[in-house]
Amino acid sequence: MPKLDLSKAPVKTGSIYPAPYAAQMAGRSSLRLGDLGGLTQFGVNLVILAPGAISSLRHWHQNEDEFVMVTQGECTLVQDAGPVVMRPGDCAAFPAGLPDGHHFINQTEVEARFVVVGTKARSEVATYSDVDLVVHQSDGRAVFTFRDGRPFVVGEG
Repeated sequence: MPKLDLSKAPVKTGSIYPAPYAAQMAGRSSLRLGDLGGLTQFGVNLVILAPGAISSLRHWHQNEDEFVMVTQGECTLVQDAGPVVMRPGDCAAFPAGLPDGHHFINQTEVEARFVVVGTKARSEVATYSDVDLVVHQSDGRAVFTFRDGRPFVVGEG
């Protein structure tokens, strides 16, 4: 396959999160590089965080591995052990099944970018560490529940 033309990469903005969590993703977008290249076994995304933006709710995956490398600017990785500043070239790995929620925050005044590579499992469960929320994904569909398995209903909890 020839060199990828990043100007043709699908861009994802917004979030699949239900309210009120979706609004917290303002300032985050990603270029879907794996989709552009026709990859099906794993995803590759270039995540772009505006100043003050967060990458996601702090989460961990039951079935999917994730790998991140900062390419531009500075991000703060937040995990159970606390925050760690990451700069271009710094990498982090998140093995499937390890219940240590993570996300990235741009706490600077300039845009930050990182590449994330992750497994595309047939079905996935992600648990959000700081809120009572779990997502079950299968067949391209996402269903949110509370941790106890009750369906997530906006305004409850």
